[in-house]
Amino acid sequence: MTSAGISFVVVSYQSAEALKGSLPALAAQLHDGDEVIVVDNASADGSADVAAELVPRATIVRSEENAGFAAGCNRGAAVASGELLVFLNPDAVPAQGFRDAIERPARDASGWGAWMGLVTMHHGAAVNTSGGVLHFTGLGWAGEAGRPVDVVPTMPTEVGFVSGACFAVPRATYIGAGGFPEHYFMYCEDVDLSLRLRLRGSRLGLEPSARVDHDYDFGKGALKWRLLERNRVATVIRTYPAVLLLLLAPALVVTEVAVLAAAIAGGWALQKVLSWADVARALPLLLRERAGIQATRTVSAREFATTLTPELSSPFLPEAVRSGLVRRLLRAYWRLVSVLLRG
Repeated sequence: MTSAGISFVVVSYQSAEALKGSLPALAAQLHDGDEVIVVDNASADGSADVAAELVPRATIVRSEENAGFAAGCNRGAAVASGELLVFLNPDAVPAQGFRDAIERPARDASGWGAWMGLVTMHHGAAVNTSGGVLHFTGLGWAGEAGRPVDVVPTMPTEVGFVSGACFAVPRATYIGAGGFPEHYFMYCEDVDLSLRLRLRGSRLGLEPSARVDHDYDFGKGALKWRLLERNRVATVIRTYPAVLLLLLAPALVVTEVAVLAAAIAGGWALQKVLSWADVARALPLLLRERAGIQATRTVSAREFATTLTPELSSPFLPEAVRSGLVRRLLRAYWRLVSVLLRG
């Protein structure tokens, strides 16, 4: 693909202060033919007006309601004209050279269906994510989170899933895949789209020379846990091939019990229970969506599973699930699943 302009899509909600840092840094790097699209989800802090003032050439899409991140991205993509879409969080501040670097995989014919830049934090000193890591139970987390930036390879590399904080995808690919699932509202929509692209035979990558600094805070209240868990289970239902679901069924049941125990210990058990209720209500829809998604699959279940990991290495997970015994059991289970998938 030879890019004929990049459409940068930023979804804002109560993001006026964040936009004051991110939009000027982005606007300073724009080329002729590029565009900035800010989709404002009915912010009460004047985010849309701030964006219009900071980048007069920007397209401002004003929503009458907070439709969520996924829907906001889809609305931005619908009015975009660039061949390449780059979705950025409103608090993701592009480093110098970001614009040209994020376009590089499109120009170099990397073969990636979607890719991301290196997302840093603490003013570029530490990694926020060097690429999503996805466990076979659907638990996902930010790779290398909290580690010094010099641990990240300098060469482009494949990742488990692309982070929504800096998600680059050809517009035709995004539209062909149906965009982000709007009923997710927020969280895990990046995992879901990444896996749907993998089902279609796409590879996903990290361009480490394209950097954005993200004002990241993991703890954002109890609702986050409900949405994370609801959407994690929905993603597994929607995207995992049937044979993989069957082989993983025991592990998925154990995971639900383990997550509930962690939720009780962490004080968010109600949110976990509500996530189950959400999935139960949405199950007919999820199964219909699953049928459509699986109909697009061009890779085997074994190929799809190659980017999943048996390792629970996220620093945000309880220490008990990262113990040596659990690690050995998960590795053994995954080896068995992998053998059966080859059969």
